[in-house]
Amino acid sequence: METLGTREVYANPWMVVREDAVERADGTTGIYGVVDKPHYALVIPMDGERLRLVEQYRYPLGMRRWEFPQGTAPELADADPAALAERELREETGLRAGRMVELGLLDVAPGLSSQRGRVFLATELVEGFHEREHEEQDMRSAWFPRAEFEAMITRGEITDAQSIAAYTLLLLHEHAQP
Repeated sequence: METLGTREVYANPWMVVREDAVERADGTTGIYGVVDKPHYALVIPMDGERLRLVEQYRYPLGMRRWEFPQGTAPELADADPAALAERELREETGLRAGRMVELGLLDVAPGLSSQRGRVFLATELVEGFHEREHEEQDMRSAWFPRAEFEAMITRGEITDAQSIAAYTLLLLHEHAQP
């Protein structure tokens, strides 16, 4: 598919929505809507058999959801993924990681958005005070045994696609370890 032109439809400090005029392989033309968001980092804080999650109100869904700490740099900035992961972990949970291992890359919604995310495993954790952004003031953070985390997915209590995909990357990482 070839892009013939693009126009910005909407922008705010977190995203840009654009509409592209495109030409398909067969020569027909059309439009494609894209949500451009900066890349994000997702962190799996793990202490033995416990995982640290955050819960917050997700406005588009109209409900509170449990998920792994994750986020983007402010003002659409492009940030180093490892530094962003450390910042999100500290900001949302107060934890500091002695060890951070990159597990992989996730595409959020490749048919709709340009956003991609790096997944990190954080271990050797030290508790501290969170440094949440204003939008995160209703956030909670708690430890869960892995078995309970998996049960929450099964019961539909954890539905965040990035968190579930990140957990799959963790399982593959652990499976690959000697």
